[in-house]
Amino acid sequence: MIHTKQFFSRSMVANGHQLVIEGPVESEKLAAMRFDEGLKAFRVPEEQQQALVEIAALPEGRIIVAREGDLVLGYVTYLHPDPLERWSQAKLDDLLELGAIEVSDKVRASGVGKEMLRVSFMDDAMEDYIVITTEYYWHWDLKGTGLDVWEYRKAMEKLMVTVGMVWMATDDPEICSHPANCLMARIGKRVPHESVVAFDGMRFQNRFLY
Repeated sequence: MIHTKQFFSRSMVANGHQLVIEGPVESEKLAAMRFDEGLKAFRVPEEQQQALVEIAALPEGRIIVAREGDLVLGYVTYLHPDPLERWSQAKLDDLLELGAIEVSDKVRASGVGKEMLRVSFMDDAMEDYIVITTEYYWHWDLKGTGLDVWEYRKAMEKLMVTVGMVWMATDDPEICSHPANCLMARIGKRVPHESVVAFDGMRFQNRFLY
């Protein structure tokens, strides 16, 4: 199930920067942009840009960016879960993972992340998807924000709730490896019952062992 991606764009001012929040951005357009030096949570900006260009080229891939001119200061990615992850086992075409959300420290703590998520879900096609996010504390910028793991976890939950994502229990070993890790999900209004059942089956796989 691949839907036509409807493009949306909004403007905002963040820490004195006039930003355009837009997407899903096509891979060719993304390749022509520059990535701010502060976008380094996962890898160096140039390598992260290439990774996002490849995601944008996928049939299901969606990239939302916050840019000032051609300089990207934030982004959110959506794609099918990694084949090596539990969440790909049911091979659900209507399951997307919010793979990464990152905001440069130049515009951090100004609502950019929240606005990128809002633009993400302006597209009515998202009502056909289960969208998940797996939050692992080792991905969080604790040093850059000065927050401890619980403060960061609370901030992430507060952010995701703004677009209807809710905490969901799971026995996934990686998530269970630390109490601050969590699974959150948003089930679209038109997701069929059988997909929800299959998703629940992936959330709990060891229930008979207890």
